Amino acid sequence: MKVWTLTEADIDRIALGAGILGTGGGGNPYLGMLMTKAQLKAGRTIKVIRPCDLAPDAHVLALGNIGAPTVSVEKMEEGDEGIRCLRAIEKHTGRKVDAVIADEIGGSNGLAPMITAAKLGLPVVDADGMGRAFPEVQMTTFFIHGQATHPAALADAQGNIMLVTNATTPEMLEKLMRAGTVAMGCTAHMTTAPMDGQFIRDFGVKHTVSQSWELGDTVLAARAAKTDPVEALLARSGGTLLMRGKVTDIGRRIAAGFVRGSLTVTGLETFSGRSAVIDIQNEYLIAREGNEVLAMVPDLICIVDSETGRPISTEEQRYGLRVSVIAIPSPALLRSAIALKSVGPRAFGYDFDFVPLGAPTEAQPVAAYLLPDLSDTRPLTPIHSGALS
Repeated sequence: MKVWTLTEADIDRIALGAGILGTGGGGNPYLGMLMTKAQLKAGRTIKVIRPCDLAPDAHVLALGNIGAPTVSVEKMEEGDEGIRCLRAIEKHTGRKVDAVIADEIGGSNGLAPMITAAKLGLPVVDADGMGRAFPEVQMTTFFIHGQATHPAALADAQGNIMLVTNATTPEMLEKLMRAGTVAMGCTAHMTTAPMDGQFIRDFGVKHTVSQSWELGDTVLAARAAKTDPVEALLARSGGTLLMRGKVTDIGRRIAAGFVRGSLTVTGLETFSGRSAVIDIQNEYLIAREGNEVLAMVPDLICIVDSETGRPISTEEQRYGLRVSVIAIPSPALLRSAIALKSVGPRAFGYDFDFVPLGAPTEAQPVAAYLLPDLSDTRPLTPIHSGALS
């Protein structure tokens, strides 16, 4: 088994890259970075494994935050919410969890499983169910391809735990989890039903922890070289620059557990005289210039600081920020006909079909997997024996 043991420098890069892939949502990556680094400072380790190194019958649990990103900045996690979710599922199923994975790689949710993994000594799978962030529970490649709707669990910082033992559809699970999240203060931690290793291999968006690292490293390298980090990011990601300018209008509201609204970026430099309007539902969904749609879900619309390349989330947007709006092609798993029913423009209420922007992305594992890890000699079998003792 090839293992990538994370350092604080790795977490810096993953947090930056996950913020970019978050398309404005997924939770604030800075807070996620601080909480994840705290695990290393406490003497714990975080090990990442490739999907291909999962045993086919491994018991894998997806962890992440749910709720309005604006609230999560002020109402921080306590830190053990993921453990509460995991233990609730283990108790219900009678089987231990072998590895954890992110439901979505975007924002702090790309780091969320690492905190629980560090505390429990579990590996994190280098994959996720979105290749970005989406606002609703059912919008994963896992659910699109038949993940069970239950059991699922929700936990908050006060110790409350909600266990869903039956949900008729992924959409009903979203409604139940969203209602529970609102009751818990519009932010909570969640897990969906356990998956086996073969299912992750088949239907996970592969190597997105690696992709986050690569994007973050690209931005940091450009800053160090005093070159344009936005241009470096575009070259690395295969993205398209949609607009460079300043935020001249922003409207947000919290409704039914989501942040909804829109913002306007008025063009500067070569984009002078132009403007783009971006629709928001936790994430940036659609970018328009007049009546023309420039980019749309599931392709990634990312807004970064024009000088530093730092991703700017929906809750951070304010008048006067100098930003660059870029679009990154989505993974192939999000572009199939069956996937677009859940994550295409029509799934968000728009009256048009998806038009892709560029070839789909295909992330590769980082070179760190090639380094020897003498501390890990485990075979390719489940870490735990299966049933709870």
